[in-house]
Amino acid sequence: MALRDRFPGHFFSSRGWGLLGAGAVSLLAAQIMGRRDLLALAVLLLVLPVLALAGTRVLKPRFRVYREFSPSPVETSARATVRLAVARTGAGAGHAVMEEHLPARFGESPVFRFPARAAAGGTSRYEYHLRSARRGQFLIGPVTAEFSDPFGLSFHRHAIDDGDLLTVTPAAIELPATGLAGARGHDGVTPTRARANPSDDDVMTREYRHGDPLRRVHWAATARHGSLMVRQEESVTTPEATIILDQRLSAYPHGVFGHSPHSSGGHPGSGEGDGHDLLTSDAFEWAVTAAMSIGAHLAERNYSLRFLDTAGAPAFRNSPSAPDPEAEEYTGTAGLQSIAESLAAIELSGPLHTHPHRDRTAPRPQARPQEAAAGTNTGSSAPRGFRSGAAAGTGNAPQAFDDTLMDKLSAHRLRGPVLAVLGGLTPAEARALSPAAGFGANAFALLVTDHAPDSGEMPEVLEALRRGGWRALAVSAQSSLPDAWAAFDRADTAMSAAADVRRGVGGRP
Repeated sequence: MALRDRFPGHFFSSRGWGLLGAGAVSLLAAQIMGRRDLLALAVLLLVLPVLALAGTRVLKPRFRVYREFSPSPVETSARATVRLAVARTGAGAGHAVMEEHLPARFGESPVFRFPARAAAGGTSRYEYHLRSARRGQFLIGPVTAEFSDPFGLSFHRHAIDDGDLLTVTPAAIELPATGLAGARGHDGVTPTRARANPSDDDVMTREYRHGDPLRRVHWAATARHGSLMVRQEESVTTPEATIILDQRLSAYPHGVFGHSPHSSGGHPGSGEGDGHDLLTSDAFEWAVTAAMSIGAHLAERNYSLRFLDTAGAPAFRNSPSAPDPEAEEYTGTAGLQSIAESLAAIELSGPLHTHPHRDRTAPRPQARPQEAAAGTNTGSSAPRGFRSGAAAGTGNAPQAFDDTLMDKLSAHRLRGPVLAVLGGLTPAEARALSPAAGFGANAFALLVTDHAPDSGEMPEVLEALRRGGWRALAVSAQSSLPDAWAAFDRADTAMSAAADVRRGVGGRP
């Protein structure tokens, strides 16, 4: 249908062109034969299609479109059902051919007729299904309608709504149960003090407050203190976990590409999309999936989660899909859902080159955006992050692993594990991050690299982290996330354990 918009033949139907042709022949015959009746017929045949054309453009029917996604948001590779309800709100008659405009990744756009055969109450309902292998936010719609006059002589097409965003979140991978957090109760909480018997040594007491039941009065403590004392309820704390997600473009310099998370693919006849490119890489996609999977794994065990970036700021501050960009702490099912939505459109950011002393033997990315985007970018222009990154190369970007991050970790000292999902680090960055292990009950680091994990400076980086107390592993974008997670629970997490993970058994997450 989009191709037809480019030709004038789309103004009139076959019937309309037939009337115009018949009118032209009648006009010619009237001129030759001098017949007034043929002249009147010619005028009628020529005027009817023109009036129909004017009517379809001046008297535009009005519609209201309701669009619902189920589920919303939807996980990658899962099927989403789109339900459309189209109702006419103004006077009008005739039929319309409608098309739901979709991004190219979803395939051919569905076409349907209005009104539907089973229309009820003036509202026509339609349903179709979508599936996306990539995360992001995608503009579904608008609905474009091709209207015709009651006689079917002329057509006119325009959008009748603005479309809606479909959020596609990264799907969590089930991780094996490990002893990462140490001993926990069956309900996921940790008692701050264990009580074996209600003795004077074990029982915590406090002063009586109005409303306390008398059965909780501790008579021995009351006699000792000279005032009414009651047994203190056992205090429990919810376990906490802090997840650091590395989003720096400089940490994932290899294999960077873009795809369009907001693009609708362009309206018919526009020739271009109306979105931007999501700057990412295979390694960063692995890191995002790991962050989602670890968060889901801990949330199922009643952990409250804190997400930070490498500078100590809220991890999702720059994510266009984040419900609350400034939030750091997430609890329960609602918190996990917010994390998933925030990860949907998160991308790499910051300058591309910030470490002049990075391993010179590793291949360096191209400096020009056009070359960096060539081959893998689905758009005709460079990804947005390259443009902003180049401009930010000399800016005052927040420093990674500085005092701001340490202060954030110190505020929740020893309340739970610290987990870092990182890109490539330099030895200096590893030494700066190393002391952060002391702020967590346990400290785990996954370093996702775009090239061979055992090349260049990686052994030195892992050693620096391990000396500080981190259990650190280097993986590639082809490694199995469950295998990497299970490796943290092994007694030996040195180079021999890391080598098994780096072989990538099990494929990509």
